[in-house]
Amino acid sequence: RFVVHGLETGEQYVFRVKAVNAVGVSENSQESEAIMVQAALTCPSYPHGITLLNCDGHSMTLGWKAPKYSGGSPILGYYMDKREAKHQNWHEVNPSLITQTIYTVEDLTEDAFYEFKVAAVNLVGIGQPSDPSEHFKCKAWTMPEPGPSYDLRICEVRNTSLVLLWKAPVYEGKSPITGYLVDYKEVDTEDWITANEKPTPKRYFKVTDLHEGHTYVFKVRAVNDAGVGKSSEISEPVLVEARPGTKEIFSGVDDEGNIYLAFECKEATDASHFAWGKSYEEIGDSDKFMIETEGHHSKLYFKNPDKSDLGTYSISVSDTDGISSSFVMDEEEFERLMALSNEIKNPTIPLKSELAYEILEKGEVRFWIQAESLSADSTFRFVINDKEVENSDRHKIHCDRSNGIIEMVMEKFTIDNEGTYTVQIQDGKAKNQSSLVLIGDAFKEALAESELQRKEFLRKQGPHFSEFLYWEVTEECEVLLACKVANTKKETVFKWYKDGSGIDVDEEPDLQKGQCQLSIPKLSRKDEGVYKATLSDDRGHDLSTLELSGKVYDDIILALSGVSGKSASPLKILCTEEGIRLQCFLKYYNEEMKISWSHRESKISSGEKMKIGGGEDVVWLQIGEPTEKDKGNYTFEIFGDKESYKRTLDLSGQAFDDAYAEFQRLKAAAFAEKNRGKVIGGLPDVVTIMDGKTLNLTCTVFGNPDPEVVWFKNDKAFELDEHYAFSLEQGKYASLSIKGVTSEDSGKYSIHVKNKYGGETVDVTVSVYRHGEKMPEIKPGQLAKPRPIPPS
Repeated sequence: RFVVHGLETGEQYVFRVKAVNAVGVSENSQESEAIMVQAALTCPSYPHGITLLNCDGHSMTLGWKAPKYSGGSPILGYYMDKREAKHQNWHEVNPSLITQTIYTVEDLTEDAFYEFKVAAVNLVGIGQPSDPSEHFKCKAWTMPEPGPSYDLRICEVRNTSLVLLWKAPVYEGKSPITGYLVDYKEVDTEDWITANEKPTPKRYFKVTDLHEGHTYVFKVRAVNDAGVGKSSEISEPVLVEARPGTKEIFSGVDDEGNIYLAFECKEATDASHFAWGKSYEEIGDSDKFMIETEGHHSKLYFKNPDKSDLGTYSISVSDTDGISSSFVMDEEEFERLMALSNEIKNPTIPLKSELAYEILEKGEVRFWIQAESLSADSTFRFVINDKEVENSDRHKIHCDRSNGIIEMVMEKFTIDNEGTYTVQIQDGKAKNQSSLVLIGDAFKEALAESELQRKEFLRKQGPHFSEFLYWEVTEECEVLLACKVANTKKETVFKWYKDGSGIDVDEEPDLQKGQCQLSIPKLSRKDEGVYKATLSDDRGHDLSTLELSGKVYDDIILALSGVSGKSASPLKILCTEEGIRLQCFLKYYNEEMKISWSHRESKISSGEKMKIGGGEDVVWLQIGEPTEKDKGNYTFEIFGDKESYKRTLDLSGQAFDDAYAEFQRLKAAAFAEKNRGKVIGGLPDVVTIMDGKTLNLTCTVFGNPDPEVVWFKNDKAFELDEHYAFSLEQGKYASLSIKGVTSEDSGKYSIHVKNKYGGETVDVTVSVYRHGEKMPEIKPGQLAKPRPIPPS
């Protein structure tokens, strides 16, 4: 026999032995089984904190705190002694053990003072008694406020927080208790701090925002309708810091899918009790819970978990230095555990992809699903509208277990196939299924796509458009209608149409190149319409249509604007008799293009003063009768499909002066041109007449002021007589009459019309032939061309 010293309580040890004699030492014996070192059994330590909880004038109800250490054996009960304050001798209160930490002492004398002491009992014996209580007066309580809470306990001490527990007052007052106020302070300060402004209805409270390493004391006050009641006894001082190696409750699910909370306490002894609680009220084995404790570990199992199990769970370990913890089972954590439990109890086959469908090239519909993995023993089935379908020509079902893909191909997908499609898979105990609902709009979409794909497949068996008609704009601002063709042969015929009428093209497209184009050089509204392209041969035909109007037309104009805008020239000045014109030359301009002109950053609207216009390759701004106000920066902007392009000109300083002077010159010249003397009609360039006839040369003249009119023959003036007669009526109708013409009257006759702004001369050649001669050949008549006369 040998006593081994220096072992630690709670640790496990194995031992072996050697024999010794005069010859030497033997080999080691076999190792013993593991032996846990238990704490030595002693009497319990003393209770403390005796508190008066109620008094009716003949009895007192007292409460106290259990010993800090049980002595290694559970507390069996308590003995209480009493004495009146003026007496020396103590008297036993209870001959039998008190099993709780609260007791009512009867047969007391009213208004007398008493003191009490309590001793705890365990298997070893009776421990040391507590210190005597303070003197309590036996006088009935009649106040309306509550009495003191009692049995304050502190648990879950961490670095900045702890949880305080207490029991409700025995004396409620004149109305039910509505809540509690928790006060605390540091041991070396005087002022108490109330932790909760609003009374808590619960009998526990987590005090936060404490200072690590500081020592605090606590008290509790109950509240009813009458007000705040008596304060509890002050708690024992507690140092706020987490114990090294502090562990917390954790949740989990075992191999059978059972949900549990677990806690480990290495400091636990055989005498320790793991007390689980919900909302800090102790719970045990029941219909809802099962507790399993082994050594340093304890688990709380949920038998039939549901939403009623949400809440705060706690555990405290007796016969330790206040080791405790709590766990909040919120809805998110509960759902996580339930999902994990369900997965273990009802394992599912994980899926890479849910049941889906795709339309194949010929319009077949392929339904498919992919599992993470499938064993060789896995089974599956397809169900359509609650009816299982087998592999057949109509439903081609296949499973590739190597990659987990299960598929079903339906060659003919019709209106009768509307419904719910389901795949059910089983692999050992694991199951899964996935459904796809093809009803209503979803089915119509799938059916339409299938029919379209089938038509597309058939269409592509003959000559067809691989890309239908589309438009594009070239760098030269031509609009190209283009398409791409495929599966053509020499006999394939291609044609263009607009609004149902064929379009003649200069060159037939080379279908072997696979692309056809129709050029529209300068797009305008006359080019709007429905354009069609057709392909046909003995294998079939195809049609492509493009409606070039509305938004399509507008988009093309925008694209043209973008290309044209890139080519825009700098703004140039052109002077006219009407004013100053600013011009920008473009590759192409259409009045429907979006442009803007601005002067000094203010947008210009077209009107009498400022006119906006353009031609096929130019856009201009006409400034009528310019003045000093028209000086400044001018900006032209054209808006394309992607960006806009600006051109700017500064019409001020010398540029304005030169342009204005040129405008004045052209204006004066135009005025002079407008008002000079001129022949405005009536005279041919050649006249043929037979001799003996009378010739009348008549014309209309104009001038402001009225012009001077003079006739010449062969560039010489001639006198007027009975043979030659001249007249000017109303200042504008001039005539020359030659009576009885002869061959001598042949020649060039000229009318000279002139005023101060200038004038012009118009020549007429007169040819006279004799009677009986063949009339000369007469060329088609033309108006005589005037020759200008400069102003005087």
